[in-house]
Amino acid sequence: MKSSLLVSVVISLVIVASAAKFNQDIDVTWGDGRGKILENGNLLTLNLDKFSGSGFQSKNQYIFGKIDMNIKLVPGNSAGTVTTYYLRSEGSTWDEIDFEFLGNLSGDPYIVHTNVYTQGKGDKEQQFYLWFDPTKDFHTYSLLWNPQRIIFSVDGTPIREFKNLESKGVAFPKSQPMRVYSSLWNADDWATRGGLVKTDWSQAPFTASYRTFKAAACVWSSGKSSCSSTSPSQNSWLSQELDITSQQRLKWVQKNYMIYNYCTDTKRFPMGLPKECTA
Repeated sequence: MKSSLLVSVVISLVIVASAAKFNQDIDVTWGDGRGKILENGNLLTLNLDKFSGSGFQSKNQYIFGKIDMNIKLVPGNSAGTVTTYYLRSEGSTWDEIDFEFLGNLSGDPYIVHTNVYTQGKGDKEQQFYLWFDPTKDFHTYSLLWNPQRIIFSVDGTPIREFKNLESKGVAFPKSQPMRVYSSLWNADDWATRGGLVKTDWSQAPFTASYRTFKAAACVWSSGKSSCSSTSPSQNSWLSQELDITSQQRLKWVQKNYMIYNYCTDTKRFPMGLPKECTA
């Protein structure tokens, strides 16, 4: 997309979707019936057994936005399973913004794995534990994506911020529209303790549940935005940043619950940390 077009899109973005029903805004795309939309579109479940997992995607593509999804993760012994929730563009040089929830043995904490890809290149992993049991109830996992930053949040608490540092030579996803995706699949070759703990298929089927998908975003279709100009109050997410309280919460999470940060992994980057880590 040309820069002038990008500017016009940015200026005109508005909220075009609020609370959505899964049967109106989501397509279950794989799993041979293992993904189900229930309760008149208000509940979606993904299932995994030893034959297949399942997944869904949004009907719409979005260019910037704030996406909220209420998820209740696989309970019990979920070792070897991965539940994903992410934004991704199409093509071989795709952009992607990832939440991945790595299953656990009963009683152990889930690991929340995050990553950002630009032009098909990622390697920006941060991992966290959560401060609650994500299998007992639904919790809101949010991806805020605007031209200045990406913010990952859990129940309104930011856990990660990835800023636009193009001025420092760091690529940032800003020109490729993305769909919302989610899946539940078997990854016992790496997901739990580096693959040491395998999936216990006697616990199958494994189920992840979803409620209240919200997309405050601009729909992208046929190469252009469907949005029109409106008052700034309707698209505050477009310039949203972390206030002082949110910055303090982010620091609290990263001090107490972060378990891996690529920006401190000097063994992985012996020639020097990525530019965004020192900017």
